[in-house]
Amino acid sequence: MAVPTGQTSGAVDTTAAGGESPGRGRHTRTEKKAKFGLSSGRAWLLIAPTLIILAIVIAYPVVRAVIMSFQKDAGLDPATGMFVKGGSAGFSNYTHWILQQCTSASGTLVPCPPGTLGSQFWGAVGNTAFFTVVTVSIEVVIGFGMAVIMGKTFAGRALLRAAILIPWAIPTAVTAKLWYFIFAYDGIANKLLGTNILWTGDAWPARFAVIIADVWKTTPFMALLILAGLQMIPADVYEAARVDGASAWQRLTKITLPLVKPALMVAILFRTMDALRMYDLPAILTEGNPATRTISILVVEQIRQGFNSAASLSTISFIMIFIVAFILVKFLGANAVATQENQRKGVVR
Repeated sequence: MAVPTGQTSGAVDTTAAGGESPGRGRHTRTEKKAKFGLSSGRAWLLIAPTLIILAIVIAYPVVRAVIMSFQKDAGLDPATGMFVKGGSAGFSNYTHWILQQCTSASGTLVPCPPGTLGSQFWGAVGNTAFFTVVTVSIEVVIGFGMAVIMGKTFAGRALLRAAILIPWAIPTAVTAKLWYFIFAYDGIANKLLGTNILWTGDAWPARFAVIIADVWKTTPFMALLILAGLQMIPADVYEAARVDGASAWQRLTKITLPLVKPALMVAILFRTMDALRMYDLPAILTEGNPATRTISILVVEQIRQGFNSAASLSTISFIMIFIVAFILVKFLGANAVATQENQRKGVVR
Protein backbone atom coordinates (compact mmCIF):
# COMPACT_ATOMS: atom_id res chain seq x y z
CA MET A 1 0.00 0.00 0.00
CA ALA A 2 1.38 3.36 -0.97
CA VAL A 3 2.13 5.81 1.79
CA PRO A 4 1.26 9.47 1.09
CA THR A 5 4.11 11.89 1.07
CA GLY A 6 4.76 13.54 4.44
CA GLN A 7 2.96 10.81 6.44
CA THR A 8 4.67 7.80 7.98
CA SER A 9 3.32 4.31 7.82
CA GLY A 10 0.97 3.45 10.69
CA ALA A 11 0.06 7.07 11.50
CA VAL A 12 -3.57 7.77 12.21
CA ASP A 13 -5.39 10.86 11.05
CA THR A 14 -7.03 11.97 14.28
CA THR A 15 -9.22 14.47 12.48
CA ALA A 16 -10.64 11.86 10.14
CA ALA A 17 -11.10 9.38 12.99
CA GLY A 18 -13.34 11.81 14.79
CA GLY A 19 -10.64 13.14 17.14
CA GLU A 20 -9.83 16.75 17.75
CA SER A 21 -7.06 18.63 16.07
CA PRO A 22 -4.35 20.06 18.35
CA GLY A 23 -5.64 23.58 17.87
CA ARG A 24 -9.22 22.60 18.66
CA GLY A 25 -8.12 20.74 21.82
CA ARG A 26 -6.31 23.78 23.15
CA HIS A 27 -9.36 25.90 22.42
CA THR A 28 -11.58 23.52 24.39
CA ARG A 29 -9.24 23.56 27.41
CA THR A 30 -9.16 27.38 27.30
CA GLU A 31 -12.96 27.47 27.27
CA LYS A 32 -13.13 25.14 30.29
CA LYS A 33 -10.55 27.23 32.15
CA ALA A 34 -12.50 30.41 31.45
CA LYS A 35 -15.70 28.69 32.54
CA PHE A 36 -14.47 27.35 35.86
CA GLY A 37 -11.76 29.96 36.62
CA LEU A 38 -12.12 33.50 37.98
CA SER A 39 -12.29 36.37 35.55
CA SER A 40 -10.82 39.74 36.40
CA GLY A 41 -14.25 41.20 37.05
CA ARG A 42 -15.30 38.40 39.41
CA ALA A 43 -12.00 38.64 41.29
CA TRP A 44 -12.49 42.36 41.92
CA LEU A 45 -16.07 41.66 42.99
CA LEU A 46 -14.86 39.19 45.63
CA ILE A 47 -12.21 41.47 47.13
CA ALA A 48 -14.36 44.61 46.95
CA PRO A 49 -15.88 44.15 50.47
CA THR A 50 -12.41 43.87 52.00
CA LEU A 51 -11.19 46.95 50.13
CA ILE A 52 -14.24 48.92 51.27
CA ILE A 53 -13.67 47.94 54.91
CA LEU A 54 -9.97 48.88 54.68
CA ALA A 55 -10.88 52.20 53.09
CA ILE A 56 -13.32 52.98 55.91
CA VAL A 57 -11.06 51.82 58.74
CA ILE A 58 -7.67 53.05 57.44
CA ALA A 59 -7.95 55.45 54.51
CA TYR A 60 -10.78 57.64 55.78
CA PRO A 61 -9.20 58.49 59.18
CA VAL A 62 -5.88 59.32 57.52
CA VAL A 63 -7.48 61.55 54.87
CA ARG A 64 -9.73 63.17 57.47
CA ALA A 65 -6.77 63.92 59.74
CA VAL A 66 -4.84 65.51 56.87
CA ILE A 67 -7.84 67.72 55.98
CA MET A 68 -8.30 68.78 59.61
CA SER A 69 -4.60 69.61 59.92
CA PHE A 70 -5.05 72.49 57.48
CA GLN A 71 -7.90 74.03 59.50
CA LYS A 72 -7.69 76.46 62.40
CA ASP A 73 -8.99 75.51 65.82
CA ALA A 74 -11.96 77.41 67.15
CA GLY A 75 -11.03 80.17 69.60
CA LEU A 76 -10.75 83.89 70.23
CA ASP A 77 -9.59 86.12 67.39
CA PRO A 78 -6.69 88.23 68.73
CA ALA A 79 -7.63 91.14 66.47
CA THR A 80 -11.34 91.40 67.37
CA GLY A 81 -11.58 89.46 70.62
CA MET A 82 -14.55 87.57 69.17
CA PHE A 83 -14.97 83.80 69.20
CA VAL A 84 -14.44 82.38 65.72
CA LYS A 85 -14.95 78.86 64.42
CA GLY A 86 -11.62 78.69 62.63
CA GLY A 87 -11.13 78.52 58.87
CA SER A 88 -8.21 77.71 56.66
CA ALA A 89 -4.88 77.60 58.49
CA GLY A 90 -2.55 76.75 55.63
CA PHE A 91 0.64 75.27 57.00
CA SER A 92 0.50 77.20 60.27
CA ASN A 93 -0.36 74.10 62.30
CA TYR A 94 2.72 72.34 60.94
CA THR A 95 5.02 75.32 61.49
CA HIS A 96 3.63 75.58 65.01
CA TRP A 97 5.13 72.17 65.82
CA ILE A 98 8.16 71.92 63.55
CA LEU A 99 9.38 75.51 64.00
CA GLN A 100 7.89 75.80 67.52
CA GLN A 101 6.08 79.03 66.68
CA CYS A 102 3.12 80.20 68.73
CA THR A 103 0.68 83.05 68.16
CA SER A 104 0.96 85.92 70.63
CA ALA A 105 -1.91 88.01 71.97
CA SER A 106 -1.28 90.58 69.21
CA GLY A 107 -1.54 87.89 66.50
CA THR A 108 2.16 87.74 65.62
CA LEU A 109 4.26 84.58 65.58
CA VAL A 110 6.74 84.23 68.42
CA PRO A 111 8.81 81.31 69.76
CA CYS A 112 6.67 79.10 71.95
CA PRO A 113 7.28 79.85 75.65
CA PRO A 114 8.85 77.07 77.73
CA GLY A 115 6.30 74.73 79.22
CA THR A 116 3.80 75.02 76.37
CA LEU A 117 3.05 71.99 74.22
CA GLY A 118 4.51 73.66 71.15
CA SER A 119 7.90 73.99 72.83
CA GLN A 120 7.98 70.28 73.67
CA PHE A 121 7.74 68.86 70.15
CA TRP A 122 11.41 68.14 69.47
CA GLY A 123 11.88 66.88 72.99
CA ALA A 124 9.05 64.40 72.43
CA VAL A 125 10.59 63.37 69.10
CA GLY A 126 13.92 62.76 70.83
CA ASN A 127 12.29 60.72 73.60
CA THR A 128 10.38 58.63 71.06
CA ALA A 129 13.50 57.95 69.00
CA PHE A 130 15.52 57.16 72.13
CA PHE A 131 12.96 54.68 73.46
CA THR A 132 12.61 53.07 70.03
CA VAL A 133 16.32 52.54 69.38
CA VAL A 134 17.20 51.36 72.89
CA THR A 135 14.22 49.09 73.52
CA VAL A 136 14.24 47.46 70.08
CA SER A 137 18.00 46.83 70.25
CA ILE A 138 17.79 45.21 73.68
CA GLU A 139 14.72 43.18 72.73
CA VAL A 140 16.39 41.83 69.58
CA VAL A 141 19.42 40.58 71.52
CA ILE A 142 17.46 39.07 74.41
CA GLY A 143 14.68 37.79 72.13
CA PHE A 144 17.18 36.03 69.90
CA GLY A 145 18.71 34.27 72.89
CA MET A 146 15.27 33.28 74.17
CA ALA A 147 14.32 31.96 70.72
CA VAL A 148 17.47 29.82 70.55
CA ILE A 149 16.73 28.33 73.97
CA MET A 150 13.06 27.68 73.12
CA GLY A 151 14.16 26.00 69.89
CA LYS A 152 16.14 23.34 71.75
CA THR A 153 14.64 19.95 72.59
CA PHE A 154 14.42 19.33 76.34
CA ALA A 155 11.92 18.29 78.98
CA GLY A 156 9.44 21.04 79.84
CA ARG A 157 9.95 23.01 76.64
CA ALA A 158 6.22 23.58 76.14
CA LEU A 159 5.86 24.87 79.71
CA LEU A 160 8.80 27.24 79.20
CA ARG A 161 7.32 28.64 75.98
CA ALA A 162 3.98 29.26 77.67
CA ALA A 163 5.63 30.94 80.68
CA ILE A 164 7.75 33.23 78.50
CA LEU A 165 4.65 34.56 76.70
CA ILE A 166 2.90 35.63 79.93
CA PRO A 167 4.38 39.18 80.04
CA TRP A 168 3.34 39.80 76.44
CA ALA A 169 -0.20 38.63 77.18
CA ILE A 170 -0.66 41.07 80.08
CA PRO A 171 -2.35 44.35 78.99
CA THR A 172 0.03 47.29 78.78
CA ALA A 173 -1.93 49.34 81.31
CA VAL A 174 -1.63 46.52 83.86
CA THR A 175 2.08 46.18 83.09
CA ALA A 176 2.61 49.91 83.62
CA LYS A 177 0.82 49.86 86.97
CA LEU A 178 2.75 46.75 88.05
CA TRP A 179 6.11 48.41 87.36
CA TYR A 180 4.83 51.64 88.92
CA PHE A 181 4.57 49.82 92.26
CA ILE A 182 7.97 48.19 91.71
CA PHE A 183 9.64 51.56 90.99
CA ALA A 184 7.86 53.44 93.77
CA TYR A 185 10.05 55.28 96.28
CA ASP A 186 9.40 52.57 98.87
CA GLY A 187 9.00 49.85 96.27
CA ILE A 188 10.83 46.63 95.56
CA ALA A 189 13.49 48.17 93.28
CA ASN A 190 14.85 50.58 95.90
CA LYS A 191 14.70 47.97 98.65
CA LEU A 192 16.62 45.39 96.61
CA LEU A 193 19.24 47.91 95.48
CA GLY A 194 19.41 49.72 98.80
CA THR A 195 18.89 53.09 97.10
CA ASN A 196 16.51 56.06 97.34
CA ILE A 197 16.06 56.75 93.64
CA LEU A 198 12.98 58.57 92.36
CA TRP A 199 12.43 56.17 89.49
CA THR A 200 9.33 57.88 88.14
CA GLY A 201 10.22 61.46 89.11
CA ASP A 202 13.79 62.13 87.96
CA ALA A 203 14.55 62.37 84.25
CA TRP A 204 16.98 59.55 83.52
CA PRO A 205 15.67 57.09 86.14
CA ALA A 206 12.21 57.57 84.63
CA ARG A 207 13.57 56.81 81.15
CA PHE A 208 15.33 53.69 82.41
CA ALA A 209 12.13 52.61 84.18
CA VAL A 210 10.17 52.87 80.92
CA ILE A 211 12.86 50.93 79.03
CA ILE A 212 12.98 48.13 81.61
CA ALA A 213 9.20 47.78 81.70
CA ASP A 214 8.89 47.82 77.91
CA VAL A 215 11.68 45.26 77.42
CA TRP A 216 10.08 42.97 80.01
CA LYS A 217 6.72 43.11 78.23
CA THR A 218 7.56 42.94 74.53
CA THR A 219 10.71 40.78 74.39
CA PRO A 220 8.55 37.59 74.28
CA PHE A 221 6.92 38.96 71.11
CA MET A 222 10.31 39.33 69.46
CA ALA A 223 11.34 35.86 70.65
CA LEU A 224 8.17 34.33 69.20
CA LEU A 225 8.74 35.81 65.73
CA ILE A 226 12.44 34.90 65.72
CA LEU A 227 11.62 31.36 66.89
CA ALA A 228 9.33 30.96 63.88
CA GLY A 229 12.26 31.87 61.63
CA LEU A 230 14.66 29.50 63.41
CA GLN A 231 12.30 26.58 63.00
CA MET A 232 12.32 27.14 59.22
CA ILE A 233 16.03 26.28 59.04
CA PRO A 234 16.57 22.57 58.16
CA ALA A 235 18.51 20.54 60.74
CA ASP A 236 20.49 18.92 57.90
CA VAL A 237 22.26 22.22 57.27
CA TYR A 238 23.69 22.24 60.79
CA GLU A 239 24.65 18.57 60.55
CA ALA A 240 26.54 19.21 57.34
CA ALA A 241 28.31 22.17 58.91
CA ARG A 242 29.39 20.06 61.90
CA VAL A 243 30.73 17.38 59.59
CA ASP A 244 32.73 20.03 57.73
CA GLY A 245 34.22 21.17 61.04
CA ALA A 246 32.39 24.48 61.43
CA SER A 247 32.55 25.96 64.91
CA ALA A 248 29.52 27.21 66.85
CA TRP A 249 30.38 30.82 65.96
CA GLN A 250 30.68 29.95 62.27
CA ARG A 251 27.34 28.13 62.34
CA LEU A 252 25.76 31.19 63.95
CA THR A 253 27.22 33.78 61.56
CA LYS A 254 27.20 31.73 58.33
CA ILE A 255 23.98 29.74 58.73
CA THR A 256 21.65 30.95 61.47
CA LEU A 257 21.80 34.72 60.99
CA PRO A 258 21.54 34.74 57.16
CA LEU A 259 18.65 32.27 57.12
CA VAL A 260 16.75 33.86 60.01
CA LYS A 261 17.15 37.37 58.58
CA PRO A 262 13.64 37.55 57.00
CA ALA A 263 11.88 36.73 60.27
CA LEU A 264 14.29 38.92 62.24
CA MET A 265 13.73 41.96 60.03
CA VAL A 266 9.95 41.52 60.13
CA ALA A 267 10.12 41.35 63.94
CA ILE A 268 12.23 44.53 64.01
CA LEU A 269 9.78 46.26 61.65
CA PHE A 270 6.72 45.38 63.75
CA ARG A 271 8.39 46.28 67.02
CA THR A 272 9.81 49.56 65.68
CA MET A 273 6.42 50.71 64.44
CA ASP A 274 4.90 49.76 67.77
CA ALA A 275 7.58 51.62 69.76
CA LEU A 276 7.20 54.78 67.66
CA ARG A 277 3.59 55.10 68.80
CA MET A 278 4.29 54.32 72.47
CA TYR A 279 1.73 55.99 74.73
CA ASP A 280 0.16 54.07 77.60
CA LEU A 281 3.31 52.67 79.22
CA PRO A 282 5.12 55.98 79.89
CA ALA A 283 1.85 57.85 80.47
CA ILE A 284 0.79 55.51 83.29
CA LEU A 285 4.22 54.56 84.65
CA THR A 286 5.69 58.07 85.02
CA GLU A 287 2.38 59.97 85.22
CA GLY A 288 3.24 62.72 82.74
CA ASN A 289 6.94 63.17 83.46
CA PRO A 290 8.24 65.51 80.67
CA ALA A 291 11.38 63.39 80.38
CA THR A 292 9.29 60.46 79.09
CA ARG A 293 6.78 62.40 76.99
CA THR A 294 6.46 60.83 73.54
CA ILE A 295 4.76 62.10 70.39
CA SER A 296 1.62 60.06 71.11
CA ILE A 297 1.36 61.58 74.59
CA LEU A 298 1.78 65.04 73.07
CA VAL A 299 -1.04 64.33 70.60
CA VAL A 300 -3.43 63.29 73.38
CA GLU A 301 -2.57 66.38 75.43
CA GLN A 302 -3.07 68.63 72.40
CA ILE A 303 -6.50 67.12 71.70
CA ARG A 304 -7.73 68.74 74.92
CA GLN A 305 -6.76 72.15 73.49
CA GLY A 306 -7.59 71.78 69.81
CA PHE A 307 -8.40 68.91 67.45
CA ASN A 308 -7.00 70.45 64.28
CA SER A 309 -3.57 71.17 65.72
CA ALA A 310 -3.53 67.64 67.15
CA ALA A 311 -4.44 66.33 63.69
CA SER A 312 -1.37 68.02 62.22
CA LEU A 313 0.82 66.49 64.93
CA SER A 314 -0.65 63.04 64.31
CA THR A 315 -0.02 63.53 60.57
CA ILE A 316 3.62 64.36 61.30
CA SER A 317 3.83 61.22 63.45
CA PHE A 318 2.28 59.16 60.64
CA ILE A 319 4.82 60.49 58.12
CA MET A 320 7.70 59.69 60.46
CA ILE A 321 6.51 56.12 61.02
CA PHE A 322 5.94 55.67 57.28
CA ILE A 323 9.48 56.85 56.46
CA VAL A 324 11.01 54.49 59.03
CA ALA A 325 8.94 51.56 57.76
CA PHE A 326 9.86 52.37 54.14
CA ILE A 327 13.57 52.40 55.00
CA LEU A 328 13.32 49.07 56.83
CA VAL A 329 11.41 47.42 53.98
CA LYS A 330 13.22 48.98 51.03
CA PHE A 331 16.83 49.12 52.15
CA LEU A 332 17.22 46.82 55.17
CA GLY A 333 15.37 43.75 53.88
CA ALA A 334 12.27 43.75 56.11
CA ASN A 335 10.22 42.43 53.16
CA ALA A 336 10.13 38.75 54.12
CA VAL A 337 8.37 37.65 50.94
CA ALA A 338 10.94 39.23 48.62
CA THR A 339 13.85 38.01 50.74
CA GLN A 340 12.65 34.41 50.73
CA GLU A 341 12.03 34.59 46.99
CA ASN A 342 15.60 35.80 46.45
CA GLN A 343 16.91 32.95 48.62
CA ARG A 344 15.03 30.41 46.51
CA LYS A 345 16.55 31.93 43.37
CA GLY A 346 20.03 31.86 44.93
CA VAL A 347 20.34 35.65 45.18
CA VAL A 348 22.23 36.61 48.33
CA ARG A 349 21.72 40.12 49.77
